[in-house]
Amino acid sequence: MLRLPPEAHGLGMTSQRARDRLIERLATPRPEDRRKPITDRRVLDVMRRLPRHMFIEDALASRAYEDDALPIGRAQTISQPWVVARMTEALIEHAMPKKVLEIGTGSGYQAALLAALVGQVYTIERIDELLRNARRRFRKLGIENIRSKNVDGKLGWAEHAPYDAIMVTAAGEALPAELFDQLAPTGVLVAPVGKPGAQKLLRYRLIEKESGAMWVGESLGDVSFVPLLSGLD
Repeated sequence: MLRLPPEAHGLGMTSQRARDRLIERLATPRPEDRRKPITDRRVLDVMRRLPRHMFIEDALASRAYEDDALPIGRAQTISQPWVVARMTEALIEHAMPKKVLEIGTGSGYQAALLAALVGQVYTIERIDELLRNARRRFRKLGIENIRSKNVDGKLGWAEHAPYDAIMVTAAGEALPAELFDQLAPTGVLVAPVGKPGAQKLLRYRLIEKESGAMWVGESLGDVSFVPLLSGLD
């Protein structure tokens, strides 16, 4: 449950009116956008309430409800709202997960969105500065169902596995096997995969084949993400 402080309501370019315009664009994209409309009302309703301007620096607050990725420091970004919505929609399309692992906390916006939809969110971030900033935002918004850790994202968080769903918010050429090991057999994993300039958003589910069960990725379109890196920073 979001506990919105006064600054969350915003003014001018951060007002509810600006948020409503963004939601309208996500649900009814312009022809030149050439992308799939977001149709899951659960996702749109949370994004309408969630104050994205509180997850970026004050100097960029006037751009918070544009459909663009924005810098958050340390060569990282808060993802484009359409991408956040599409990944979330894909994650919950077949079933609402109870327990989700997010790889790459970043600003904390995606984790906050998930926390308003699912029972428990576990999120990990390799850059300690970003994680500390995200934790402050969670506290300010009264979000209590997020647990976070400063750890190498490629390792996952095995202590709390298995997860009903895993979301990866940075791109690698391949996904670490450790993440699939931490996913429940009925679970779903959504992640950008590929080299820079040739990344695809993939949704993996366990499919039974004659040779046995295997994780199969379904392409959800082209995307562009920061790289999935190893180690701590």
